[in-house]
Amino acid sequence: MVTATASTPFSLSSSVVFTRRRNFKRFPVCASLSPEVSPLLRAAHHTVDNYVKSGMIIGLGSGEASDFAIRYLGQQLGSGSLHNVVGVPMSARSASEAAKYGIPLEYYRDGVQIDFAFHDADAVEENTLIAVIGRRRSSQEDDYILKQKSIVKVADEAVFMIKEEQYKAGLEGSIPVLVQSLNWLAIAEEIDDLYLGDAEVWRRASVENEGPLGGDFPIVTSDGHNILDVIFTTPIRSLGKSLYCNH
Repeated sequence: MVTATASTPFSLSSSVVFTRRRNFKRFPVCASLSPEVSPLLRAAHHTVDNYVKSGMIIGLGSGEASDFAIRYLGQQLGSGSLHNVVGVPMSARSASEAAKYGIPLEYYRDGVQIDFAFHDADAVEENTLIAVIGRRRSSQEDDYILKQKSIVKVADEAVFMIKEEQYKAGLEGSIPVLVQSLNWLAIAEEIDDLYLGDAEVWRRASVENEGPLGGDFPIVTSDGHNILDVIFTTPIRSLGKSLYCNH
């Protein structure tokens, strides 16, 4: 799944934090943790300290950095540093982590006002700052891709936390695409024609080694989508330009 972002990257040791704002502003990074601490933990603390305010409704992302941020947010609520923060989980994993650390939850529905969201991105393209989310981490995460995209999209402000090596001039590898399961094959063939020789299109399956069509066990999300993994074998010169030209 591809999500557009726009702003300036914030370097934090060997991790990077990106923010998407309605009006794009630049903020300095201050690191209060020792250099030996995990870069993603530093990014998580930075995100909570600089973007979360009392009274906010927060989209709670999924992934290693998001787990750190959820834990730290719970600690800040427990200590009284923050008050009246409500979390909207993007997955069962983030809901479980939030419950563990005492964060009040509200589940996502259309029309929910979300002040801020954080999430782990799989990769971010330099210059365009387009973020790729939804590459397979576990089969349990597959059903939440659309929810993750929706929460990030409606949030007034969003931050993606990544490792420095995930910030690339030319993205490659899998770009997940959600399609309605009833006409997935026609869309897959259209995508394959667009990127003939540059990418392979595989329907994601719930078990490994099922082949490009997904075999007998294709992933079907609870809202009726298949997941197509568009696997680029060479770096894409500009994912943003490619998406625009082929829209």
